[in-house]
Amino acid sequence: MQFTSVVGMLASVLLIQGSIAGYVLTDDYSKDTFFGNFTAFKDKDPTNGFVKYVDYDTAQTTQLIGSTTNFGDASYLGVDYATASSTARKSMRISSKKRFNHGLFILDLSHMPASTCGSWPAFWLLGPDPWPKNGEVDIIEGVHMQAKNQMTLHTSAGCSIDKSGFSGSVETTDCGPSDSNKGCAISSDSDNSFGSGFNAVGGGVYATEWTSQAISIWFWSRSNIPADIQSGSPNPSVWGKPKARFAGSCNIDQHFKEMQIIFDTTFCGDWAGKKWAESGCAKSTGATTCQEYVGQNPSIFKESYWLVNSVRVYAEQGVKRKSRYRRREAVEVEGLVEEKCT
Repeated sequence: MQFTSVVGMLASVLLIQGSIAGYVLTDDYSKDTFFGNFTAFKDKDPTNGFVKYVDYDTAQTTQLIGSTTNFGDASYLGVDYATASSTARKSMRISSKKRFNHGLFILDLSHMPASTCGSWPAFWLLGPDPWPKNGEVDIIEGVHMQAKNQMTLHTSAGCSIDKSGFSGSVETTDCGPSDSNKGCAISSDSDNSFGSGFNAVGGGVYATEWTSQAISIWFWSRSNIPADIQSGSPNPSVWGKPKARFAGSCNIDQHFKEMQIIFDTTFCGDWAGKKWAESGCAKSTGATTCQEYVGQNPSIFKESYWLVNSVRVYAEQGVKRKSRYRRREAVEVEGLVEEKCT
């Protein structure tokens, strides 16, 4: 029977080891590897923006992208802020070559497009067409002079979220296509989570955890980044309440699949264009339309750039599966020991 006790202790040790497995790094997009892991989107803007997305060759020639020591080895992704236009402003939209199902996505930014009338920047995850069948997760998004980040899910019908479990404020709860495709949205409670406020504190880190149970988003300004993220061993269980947690009457695995990581900066369009007067931009700029202002005031958008230190993707090790397996294995071993002892 002493053997049985020893095996029981061994089983406990194995279970503890399994429970602390956590996340492991699978993809690191930073410095010289950043642009090589993304492709440039060159089609017409699906959101009908006042924008012309360009390819990498054009972007390099016109200095819309860069990765140099001038930016601390960060990757620069900007817009044309030198040319007036009556048709569109040149910009970039890039999508990761790799698609993902679940994961922990950690974005370290030194700068995002500033809060400027006419702009509509976003960092997001997108599933394959037809939209929104395979989901969209807007991690960073806002328009015009917006100060606080808005996080949103877009899905097909049959997905809605709870109103608790996060520190942000619920804007809408139906993630489906009803109500003009607004999706389910949660606004951050941090004034430095978006645009000019974010840039003023030296940027920060966004972390997005996507599991079968929920999609959760955290944000920290530069001086408050958790030590476990800085050391490369992220542990969401100790981060506290997220800014947004999307969970409720929604089958996450059914609505979110094969998603790509996307950065873009567009102008006007379906959201920013419609909010032109309501946002106060029509009054403050004196321009009747968003397109008029964006087209004739290129220098205003000098600060409309992303400065990306890194995008790192972590995969969760098979914690539950491994724990169940090890428990079963230990029981089976214990049974063999008992049988031999009798």
